[in-house]
Amino acid sequence: MADISLSSSKILLIAGTANRPLAEELAQELGQPLCEVTIRRFADGEIFVKIDENVRGQDVFIIQPTNTPAENLLELLILTDAAKRASAARITAVIPYFGYGRQDRKDQPRVAISAKLMANIIATAGADRVLGLDFHQHQLQGFFDIPVDHLYAAPVLVQHYREKRLHEPVIVAPDVGAAKMARGFAKRLDGTLAIIDKRRPSANIAEVVNVVGEVEGRDCLLVDDMIDTAGTMSEGIGALKRLGARKVYCCASHAVLSGPAVDRLAASEVTEVAVTNTIAIPDDRKFDRLKILSVAPLFAKAIRFTHSDQSVSSLFG
Repeated sequence: MADISLSSSKILLIAGTANRPLAEELAQELGQPLCEVTIRRFADGEIFVKIDENVRGQDVFIIQPTNTPAENLLELLILTDAAKRASAARITAVIPYFGYGRQDRKDQPRVAISAKLMANIIATAGADRVLGLDFHQHQLQGFFDIPVDHLYAAPVLVQHYREKRLHEPVIVAPDVGAAKMARGFAKRLDGTLAIIDKRRPSANIAEVVNVVGEVEGRDCLLVDDMIDTAGTMSEGIGALKRLGARKVYCCASHAVLSGPAVDRLAASEVTEVAVTNTIAIPDDRKFDRLKILSVAPLFAKAIRFTHSDQSVSSLFG
């Protein structure tokens, strides 16, 4: 199906309801409107989808993050099935945030590897490719049996902090798992690296044990792939300030902002929290030190390159 003269087909952008503002901005970057789609709920809550334009033979990109509620994932699957049955030439699932990505292994008896299950479902629904950004673990790409283009928000975040001209910047990894990401930021921002040694007594609970690295009198930048309940970030901010950090900034690709996250960050001594717009943030989850950066130009370039069968590796720098 994906071999049907894609070079002569046109890009067709379809958006679910999970992050309509990002989809509209992405469409503006590409200079074309979003495809007309009807998405509504029946009285019993079931999702109804109808694509209101011809998609036969077209290169279709479905823009839908799969953060909670689970209906966001269902919308992606149903839209994909509708495009497949309407004879689209190729279907690319554009997933700015891949939900269930943290459930990527059996770390306890009798638990599901939900990330693999989600990858299987998306491919079974009819997606030919996936275009994502900052999966929780890079090896999640291998969970898909279809091609995956994995983008990084780092260029967007790095440019933001270059413009701030941080004083003797120290890039801080909130845990050992984020050390590689932090090292990349340190290299691009000409900063040094520090790592927080933490432990998790239980899920979504983090305790700082030690900070490895020199932070006194310097601007610190805590980097992570997501901010969920902000326990890790708020504990890290407090530890860095106690050790004499001049200013503490935080950045993350995905602003999940669950439960007490906003209250924790608003009550902390953080100077700024920078996130991208992969997840739509409602107004009641925003606060005055939150800075939202757009990844629409990044995704627009990736879609353009994918459509014309060009390499997207230039977007990784």
